[in-house]
Amino acid sequence: MASHGTRGRSGGRPTLEEVAARAGVGRGTVSRVINGSPRVSDATRAAVEAAVAELGYVPNTAARALAANRTDAIALVVPEPETRFFSEPYFSSILRGVGAELADTEMQLLLIFAGSDRERQRLAQYLAAHRVDGVLLVSVHADDPLPDLLTQLEIPAVISGPRSAAESLASVDSDNYGGARSAVEHLLSRGRSRVAHITGRLDVYGAQRRVDGYRDALRGAALEVDERLIEPGDFTEEGGRRAMTELLRRRPDLDAVFCGSDVTAAGARQVLREAGRTIPGDVALVGYDDSAIARHMDPPLTSVRQPIVEMGRAMIDLLFTEIADRRTAAARGLQRHQAVLATQLVERKSS
Repeated sequence: MASHGTRGRSGGRPTLEEVAARAGVGRGTVSRVINGSPRVSDATRAAVEAAVAELGYVPNTAARALAANRTDAIALVVPEPETRFFSEPYFSSILRGVGAELADTEMQLLLIFAGSDRERQRLAQYLAAHRVDGVLLVSVHADDPLPDLLTQLEIPAVISGPRSAAESLASVDSDNYGGARSAVEHLLSRGRSRVAHITGRLDVYGAQRRVDGYRDALRGAALEVDERLIEPGDFTEEGGRRAMTELLRRRPDLDAVFCGSDVTAAGARQVLREAGRTIPGDVALVGYDDSAIARHMDPPLTSVRQPIVEMGRAMIDLLFTEIADRRTAAARGLQRHQAVLATQLVERKSS
């Protein structure tokens, strides 16, 4: 009986022709079995699989990809500095979800940072050579040129969070509006009436939707929206410190703060404590993301949970759909797919 790893007749690795001869079928039949075609009988499939095992045949994935006009690689593009990627839990959670969904495929994942003009130019040249089958875009701002570049190059792409309500690319997002509204309604239900909001970057559509949710929650409770209680942030800890300092200067009587991220909430908490405000006694605090930071803060932070890992998984599923659609001529011109995942308020002691 032949053992695994048997060399081919030439002394090198076994060939497709040798597998076909061992199984007693044609070369095309072996190719169909290896590529998972259903147009093969069970008996023939079993014979080919036995021959593959006996000879130790390993498919040439590079040749298969070339023949199918594929690279078997996708790029996860982050138009942010590397320091932000490694400091904010959102990115690592997206990466976990993407990696988990790709684990059982032959796809290679490339992580590419494009936070500077030079990096964007280099990326544009790389993508123009069609070295990847598709692109995942994470943390895209409204004026970012990358989505339009992908459209021009006709590269399948999925964006994490649309740039606007009229997004032309396929996208996966969480319910930013609903998550923000539930956070503010929670604070109002606890008797807070002067609720401030430290936003995320307002050139990010998701941050804009959170502001909309904040405003509508106040209006729903018949409260006037006080613009002095809204301060722009940037999702960072330092941004949270700056914004909280400014809010206390303008409205020292505020009794609650809804932050655009858990990292921002950590910065706001530091300023509140330095100002002698207790949490939640004097000021209730709510974050967004429900990251590990929320669980480890003192007191533990109430936060809106985004299913970030699931969002990463959904981005891969949607990208595979986009890739399949691009290979079907009839799919051209169809509206791109959009997915919105539900959020959940996780209550802890900070509120």
